[in-house]
Amino acid sequence: MVDPAPVMQLLDQAHIENGLGPSHVMTVSIALEPGSAGSPPHRHSGPVFGYLVEGELVFELEGEPERVIRAGEAFWEPGGDVIHYQAANNLPDARTTFIAVMVCTPGKDMLTYVSAEELAERAHLRHPRPA
Repeated sequence: MVDPAPVMQLLDQAHIENGLGPSHVMTVSIALEPGSAGSPPHRHSGPVFGYLVEGELVFELEGEPERVIRAGEAFWEPGGDVIHYQAANNLPDARTTFIAVMVCTPGKDMLTYVSAEELAERAHLRHPRPA
């Protein structure tokens, strides 16, 4: 019996303009309980690539409208100066789990929370919120 060839499906891709240089790469699994708001507004020192394993995620990056990502879908964010406003569980009665591969700048934290003062200063960069 001959093993069939592996099936590869492209889930997401990004063209990164800035050279990454030396990097610390982390892969994490994040589980959000029903209705969890997830992490407060934050940023990452480098790009993040994610894949939703189960549930639904409300995802919002600075300058982009919030959107719902569902199980089986992928997402990415550029990191750096971009604020990540939301990664919340969109379901009130089920867990949401995703895998994230984070390319971090060595010596910098993978995740840095944004202060209320900076959020106010950059409010004009946030996409208008849904009614």
